[in-house]
Amino acid sequence: MTSAPIAVALDAPDLETAARWAALVTPHVSTVKVGLELYLRYGPDVLASVRGASGVQVFLDLKLHDIPNTVAGAARAVARLKPAILTVHASGGHTMIKAAVEAAPHTRIAAVTALTSLSEADLERLGVRGPAGDAVRRLAVEAVGAGAQALVCSPREVAGVRAEVGPDIMLITPGVRPAGSATQDQARVATPEQAIADGADLLVIGRPITAATDPGAAAAAIAAALRRVVAG
Repeated sequence: MTSAPIAVALDAPDLETAARWAALVTPHVSTVKVGLELYLRYGPDVLASVRGASGVQVFLDLKLHDIPNTVAGAARAVARLKPAILTVHASGGHTMIKAAVEAAPHTRIAAVTALTSLSEADLERLGVRGPAGDAVRRLAVEAVGAGAQALVCSPREVAGVRAEVGPDIMLITPGVRPAGSATQDQARVATPEQAIADGADLLVIGRPITAATDPGAAAAAIAAALRRVVAG
């Protein structure tokens, strides 16, 4: 059985919980995601702990955003941990993204366009001109031009970004919520089935899986629903 294109966000209170969640979901999903809080608390050891014996892909979501030289050094430092994906902020600009790509040649650099927690009104207050979809597409084109091999955008923007950057760039979508799930702090959301249908390659799903009574069963159920979409 092929693992579903899901990155389970391991936003756990401690390393033991993160490792347990990872072990429960890895039979069903392709990837687990380690975020800033977990990495800052436990450091490089967290990747080995959640990877376990399964060899599941690890998505290191640090959203690097600094001057190019600093981002290059940070990307080089974590590249030795062999994450499959490392995030940087697209708004860091062409030179910064290029520096990360060159510093971590064996890791897929994913540029985060606009955080899924930001609404249209939030983006407008921050000085982002035009609708969110337009801003995301501009950031996406700039990031791909700098060498980013993946983009992070909300499910609402996936179809537009796919049309803009073509089929070869991996599109990663957070803000994915199964039908009936609470949106929590996400503003621009869609169901897993809709996100895949619109052209997403990897879905980031956290609490709908990790907060379930049985995270493994929750992951298996979403994976089965996605397989039906792909088969259909």
